[in-house]
Amino acid sequence: MQYDPIKQYLGKIFNISTGFRILFYKLLDLILLRTWHIKKEIRLLKKSFPQNANILDGGSGFGQYVYYLSTLSNSWNIKGLDIKTEQVEDCNQFFKKLGLSNRINFEVADLTKFVDPANFDMILSVDVMEHILEDVTVFKNFNNSLKQGGVLLLSTPSDKGGSDVHVDHQSSFIEEHLRDGYNMIEIEEKLFATGFTKVEARYAYGTPGTISWRFSMKYPIMLLNVHKIFILIIPFYFILVLPFAMLLNYMDIRIKHRRGTGLIVKAWK
Repeated sequence: MQYDPIKQYLGKIFNISTGFRILFYKLLDLILLRTWHIKKEIRLLKKSFPQNANILDGGSGFGQYVYYLSTLSNSWNIKGLDIKTEQVEDCNQFFKKLGLSNRINFEVADLTKFVDPANFDMILSVDVMEHILEDVTVFKNFNNSLKQGGVLLLSTPSDKGGSDVHVDHQSSFIEEHLRDGYNMIEIEEKLFATGFTKVEARYAYGTPGTISWRFSMKYPIMLLNVHKIFILIIPFYFILVLPFAMLLNYMDIRIKHRRGTGLIVKAWK
């Protein structure tokens, strides 16, 4: 199942105006369980940030997380990186319209090559590493780009059913994924090996989160891959599904999972 064409299609629909795009961000915040987990971690971490913190979003996509970060402080400097030129240009235009281009900017960059030595207090990378084979190189670059004491916050699929892969040789639900998911010990070892001194990893997308993902993400994406005409019924679908999905998302962030299809990882330099 191809995910990128669906994202691009939805992005065009919600890019009619700045207000409509902000609405899109807020809808994603409600629907996407990974956003619930990431926002929870950022709220905890921000207490340790300096007033004028420098933050990097590695793999910024639509700019959803950059927008959220911009609402938390008027003095943070935020950079978004993405390999897609059209995404970067679009985000720069959007944040310029919001009057935030003085402290927020986006650049085209390959994470396997980008290094900005000791510049960032936090690096965020949400569901990006499963798209990159040279993960150790990226982890080294992230470490080199963090200030001493800075933190890397990652969200990525786990090997416990991540990418909707539950048995050997099963194809990933998302065709763009180059790896199905990380083993928790594997990613911890790679982060320590690339210079991080403290790593905390936990499972996300336990039983409630997995059910939520199926109803709020998997099934709508499957419909839109059949034909884009189904966009007409998606709003009515979510009117029915969203309250149920939000309850499951809330349960997922409150429970300590023994296993889950996602990983939330924090690593300090």
